[in-house]
Amino acid sequence: MRTPLLPLSSVRNLGILAHVDAGKTTVTERFLFLTGAIHRLGEVHDGTTVTDFDPQERDRGITISAAAVSCDWAGHRINLIDTPGHVDFADEVERALRVLDGAVAVFDAVAGVEPQSESVWRQADRYGVPRIAFVNKLDRAGADLDTAVASIRDRLGTVPLVVQLPVGRESGFTGVVDLVRMRALTWDGAYAQQPVPDGLLAEARVRRAVLDEAVAGLDAKALEEYVHDSALSDETLAAALRAITLGADGGGVVVLCGAAYRNVGIEPLLDAVTAYLPSPLDVPPVPGRAAADPAEPFAGLVFKVAATPTGRLTYLRVYTGTIRKGDLVLDTGAGRTERIGRIVRVQADRHAEAELAVAGDIVAVAGVKAARSGATLCAPDAPLLLEPPVVPDPVVSVAVEAVRGTDTGRLADALARLTEEDPSLRARTDPETGQTLLSGMGELHLEVAVEKLRRAHTLDVTVGRPRVSYRETVVRGVSDLTFRHVKQDGGAGQFAQIVLDVLPYDAGHFTFESTVTGGRVPREFVRAVESGCRDALTAGPLGGHPVTGVRVVLTDGATHAKDSSDLAFRTAGRLALREALRSAAMALLEPVAEVTVTVPEDAVGSVLGDLAARRGRVSGSTVRGATAVVTATVPLAELFGYASRLRSRTQGRGTFTTRPTGYAPVPDGVKAG
Repeated sequence: MRTPLLPLSSVRNLGILAHVDAGKTTVTERFLFLTGAIHRLGEVHDGTTVTDFDPQERDRGITISAAAVSCDWAGHRINLIDTPGHVDFADEVERALRVLDGAVAVFDAVAGVEPQSESVWRQADRYGVPRIAFVNKLDRAGADLDTAVASIRDRLGTVPLVVQLPVGRESGFTGVVDLVRMRALTWDGAYAQQPVPDGLLAEARVRRAVLDEAVAGLDAKALEEYVHDSALSDETLAAALRAITLGADGGGVVVLCGAAYRNVGIEPLLDAVTAYLPSPLDVPPVPGRAAADPAEPFAGLVFKVAATPTGRLTYLRVYTGTIRKGDLVLDTGAGRTERIGRIVRVQADRHAEAELAVAGDIVAVAGVKAARSGATLCAPDAPLLLEPPVVPDPVVSVAVEAVRGTDTGRLADALARLTEEDPSLRARTDPETGQTLLSGMGELHLEVAVEKLRRAHTLDVTVGRPRVSYRETVVRGVSDLTFRHVKQDGGAGQFAQIVLDVLPYDAGHFTFESTVTGGRVPREFVRAVESGCRDALTAGPLGGHPVTGVRVVLTDGATHAKDSSDLAFRTAGRLALREALRSAAMALLEPVAEVTVTVPEDAVGSVLGDLAARRGRVSGSTVRGATAVVTATVPLAELFGYASRLRSRTQGRGTFTTRPTGYAPVPDGVKAG
């Protein structure tokens, strides 16, 4: 990573984002090799890549945890996070995006924009992360840049600004034409720059004209030159592409192409990272601080906590100021101070000691014992609270139990550490059965967590059948429900009277409002009623599932001069809403997912029949060469064991991916469980 002497304008903090198997980790490995950070290429299929260092990642051939690495290119320091592509680990992507300045989105040249590609793109939209696109695997049979670009335009709602033209197709793909500088870049044995071949010159000129026009439509300065000259100079085009990228408003995205596995297209991609993606100085400042100023009071955001053989490491993005070993920092949310024991520069699973970290750095610190992901660490005399990343609610649970009774305590400790490292995992005890339930984002997520219990924590555990997390919602509400809470037990009394309307609301949300007038319920008691209503949402009347999609309106109430209190009105809110939900018409909701199944054409009929048997609703079907891609919405509860069923129906040739899309009513006659 950079030294404090390197100017912030030369730093790039970026992530690699994509659907599983699009080539993120391969791109990262090529970055490290070509920049000299490593001297031997590793491969995902061999389990030898730098960023997939966890034993499970190497066994499964996928990225599970976001891994930080760094390298130097053309006078710039690139701090890079390789993120998971599987939907079950979307929270890792979410936390990484919260602290990154830019991103490279990798797409498969055959498949185009896939479900998880779209999901991570929307995540980047949410955090306003500027990005460029890299269409990978152009050497594959069926690869087509224009088709992939069309899917970027159609599915992501952005204007693709294609700055390269492929040289050759499929197995004959050997390079690209750089449309910005109008030169050919080839990797036929060795990387070389040369004039555009005569056979591609006419097409290159046409594509450059299309690029000029598209850029002029998105950038005011470029438009002035385009109106005057009907074209853009190379310098104006490059400056406009950077300005459009930094806009991060979805207006346009620079698109490059290549074949990372064959080392084709990586050098210009690195050039594009330094040319178009932002430095810490280009990112809006955090509230209350100057942008990325090492002289400002320290402020940083924790985005990852990891247990290592040498102890707990807390991964931190430094937004302002400087921290040194031994400094005291404030965990703002928890209200406690912690001392920085060590600062380390991270290169995947290797760590190098550092004396300090400054604004713009991504580092790990040791000695911080309690800060969780999403915590703000700052100078004690200049408190600040940064917006944490959104943690999704888990949708699948399994019961876990230690085989040996003597390991019960160790299991509880191990689960506490797992949930600390991964906030999207939750562990709790079922009050009815006494079982320990581990909840996560999908079957694979829970499989990885259980395997970590066995490997890293040396625990022998048994695991129950996965169960989905249901929700309950209001279909038909109740009005003017009057609830009176009175308690007299010899001590201080409690009195609260409230009148509620309980109505259906947008799925997945809860809203509370008050229309009380005349001070009949003081403002502080209104807040207590809302808190009580939120307490009641934890367990609905149909099966004790969390309640969502509810609007509560406090319309009236009454107080007692002595016995009314926050506690009384909070209790009234909780009990009143529970009574209202019992009186309302309720519906059970189940999580559903968009499933994309890729199979040989001769297996489509069998797959469609199986999806129908799983209560799936097919929304689309396309043909790509000899394979068909079927998209359907399927209840998550029906997808347990689907991988093995699909393999058996397609002789191992079928694959599928899922993307959670929310909740839907459980049909009559279908039992929840």
